[in-house]
Amino acid sequence: MVEKDASVGDGAQPDETDVDERAPEDFAATLTRLEALVGQLESGELSLEASLVAFERGVHLTRDAQQRLENAELRVKALLEQPDGSFHETPFDAGEVDGER
Repeated sequence: MVEKDASVGDGAQPDETDVDERAPEDFAATLTRLEALVGQLESGELSLEASLVAFERGVHLTRDAQQRLENAELRVKALLEQPDGSFHETPFDAGEVDGER
């Protein structure tokens, strides 16, 4: 369930934008929330205040997504580290991950 942000002031309705302040549990959830916020912002139906709240939340979600990607990259590098401490770099191919070759 998505919580409503009741902190929107200056005449904006608290339920104009869905804002869940908790960090998403995974990267896909972060992207889903970002897409929802973009949709709300693009609709043009939010007040200025609600748009600012949605934009601010989007910035936080973007930073969260970037951090998750950086952490994933570090994990992959750690897995590819050779016993002698060197790294064997292999280009990432998303098709191989999805079973497409």
